[in-house]
Amino acid sequence: MKKMLLIVNPVSGKTKAKTTLFGVVEALQKGGYIVTVRLTDGRGDATKYAAKAVEEGFDAVVAFGGDGTLNETICGLMENEKTVPLGYIPAGSTNDFAQSMKLLSTPSKAAAVIAEGEAHRIDIGRFNGERYFTYVAGFGAFTQTSYNVPQEVKNYLGHFAYVLEGVKELGSIRSYKATIELDDRTLQGEYIFFSVTNSKSVAGIVKLKDELVDLRDGVFEVALVKMPRNIIELNKIATAITTSNFENGGIEFYKSSKVKVISEEELNWTLDGEFASSKGEVVIENVNKAIKFIR
Repeated sequence: MKKMLLIVNPVSGKTKAKTTLFGVVEALQKGGYIVTVRLTDGRGDATKYAAKAVEEGFDAVVAFGGDGTLNETICGLMENEKTVPLGYIPAGSTNDFAQSMKLLSTPSKAAAVIAEGEAHRIDIGRFNGERYFTYVAGFGAFTQTSYNVPQEVKNYLGHFAYVLEGVKELGSIRSYKATIELDDRTLQGEYIFFSVTNSKSVAGIVKLKDELVDLRDGVFEVALVKMPRNIIELNKIATAITTSNFENGGIEFYKSSKVKVISEEELNWTLDGEFASSKGEVVIENVNKAIKFIR
């Protein structure tokens, strides 16, 4: 029989993972897997468990938790030259990646799909050559939402907690001077928002149309917002974000396989909701079809 490592974050999304764990294991076992469960107890545990998966002879790894758990698991898998197929059972508060992949929200049903599913390669991002992200690297307005909202508030209010925090950020908006080098152009300016994504949803707030995003095409979707010059421009930006209608301006979109951000200011980044800080130069690369994703 095949061996599967199930990495579980027991406090994700109203502790959904803990309360539904039995049904998930049962569904995976019905697919012919011998399942080993490991619970995370703190930051970095999922990375540590996933990094040893190949050495320990597992045929597949499944992350059961929020986007942060998925991020850590992928970082661990990427420590090996050979990666094993990865499944994801979403149990967080927003689950941007799960929305992009149209994964089922009921854990036992998601597990059943993984048990019978096939692995398809998808892109991931590499941040400054050492850290990885699944769906977003960004800084500025709204990006801090993911790590500003306490876990207990996320569990209680779910997606609404992100919306509330995002609205609060509009009142304290600030800009960051940066030079941004893409595959085919260089941009300079003051930006209140910048993101490099491989997703159709960011923090549950910024949503992109299906036709704009291909998770295995080797390029990112790059979105940026310049500092508004007046209240009319600010209202345009807020309307575009809350309605997901970007045709009236305010937000610029580009595609690029590699992105370089140069800034003399310290930038607080989010990588799939996990905090990162930089000053000077940041290089973000698309690692084409790096992960074999089961769905």
